[in-house]
Amino acid sequence: MNFYSTNNPSEKVSLKEAVIKGLAPDQGLYMPEKIPVLQDSFFRDLPTLSFQEIGYTVITSLFGDDLTQDQIRDLVDHTLAFDAPLVKVYENIYSLELFHGPTLAFKDFGARFCSKLMSMLMDGEKRKVRVLVATSGDTGSAVANGFYKVPGVEVVILYPKGKVSQLQEMQFTTLGENISCIEVEGVFDDCQKMVKEAFLDTELNKEMLLTSANSINVARWIPQCLYYFYAYAQLAQKDKKLAISVPSGNFGNLGAGILAQQMGLPVDTFVAATNINKIVPDFLHGSPFAAKPSVSTISNSMDVGNPSNFSRLLALYGNDEILFKSKVKGFFFDDEDTARVMKSVRSETGYILDPHGAVGYLGLRNFMKMHPDEYVGIFLETAHPGKFKSVVDHVLGIDLDLPERLKAFMKGEKNVHSMVNDYALFKQFLREAKV
Repeated sequence: MNFYSTNNPSEKVSLKEAVIKGLAPDQGLYMPEKIPVLQDSFFRDLPTLSFQEIGYTVITSLFGDDLTQDQIRDLVDHTLAFDAPLVKVYENIYSLELFHGPTLAFKDFGARFCSKLMSMLMDGEKRKVRVLVATSGDTGSAVANGFYKVPGVEVVILYPKGKVSQLQEMQFTTLGENISCIEVEGVFDDCQKMVKEAFLDTELNKEMLLTSANSINVARWIPQCLYYFYAYAQLAQKDKKLAISVPSGNFGNLGAGILAQQMGLPVDTFVAATNINKIVPDFLHGSPFAAKPSVSTISNSMDVGNPSNFSRLLALYGNDEILFKSKVKGFFFDDEDTARVMKSVRSETGYILDPHGAVGYLGLRNFMKMHPDEYVGIFLETAHPGKFKSVVDHVLGIDLDLPERLKAFMKGEKNVHSMVNDYALFKQFLREAKV
């Protein structure tokens, strides 16, 4: 399978080049040149298949030309080493819990796949790969733990100072070894801009091998489609249309769901649910796409003002904006909305939402109110509420007990470099740092 840039479909690269480059030289995102449609028999058998068996079929259809079956099984088994259960919250409304991995966030799936695949593709290479990551929270912790001590790979994580939760920060700043962390005076978009500048810096790329493990990298993005198939496999109620609501920031997760849809998964509607960083919902309601400075919210992992994966969303629908808008519905909510629904859901059901899952649930509920009795809905619960303990405790008036895995991270010693928002300083750091 070859991959093309969203900015230039005629230029194609191999899987290895797409994964190791991360971002195309023309700043486009890599896309598979063809999206395989899975057989009807696969969907008939889906409820009887394990998560891993689903993964073997889906990944073989995408990467079977480039990897052996043993490699695919190894890759899938490593990625899907934990569950993603579908939990009923209300009648016709289910939560897909994606927080049962090592760092208790959905990005564990993509990070584990990316690190394993990168290691396979670089086997035998003498050069080290330097992975650059901008994070608004969960990407940093998932990538750091996914790549921790992986031979031949160094990781540099940039994050906005004071704008990620303490637990998220401790998950990636306490590891050391091949993980370096930089807190930047600015917002997530500033971190992302510096990473992109490094990828496009010809001089720097001659000196070192740079790649990304953000969702811009196909190896981080594509495996996220697997849990959409698994969600459908677990859904016993198939007598209604299906809507899936995705709490969204950089929009890689929504793009992975649309990829699954294009491969044949019977999803009728996706809901793009955001906080007040509402660039995509505004676009879906008729405004031109326009990047804006991000605004801080209690759902901080979605505080993105220029979502990188927007071009992928369009590409998945053949750059047909009308089709895109017919298949995806956008909603946005402020912090008051988010806190209010966290309280009501706990009061009514006992279920504790994290702030991002709360936004996803709100989007789904609002959409389903517009279509009474037509849909069964799934929203993605993307992180354990303990990762946002201070917010959850404050909103719900509780002292949430943390899972042991999170408690362990809090015992580590933070090791971080501080930097103003200046690409020249970042470039100097990359040249001088010995990770």
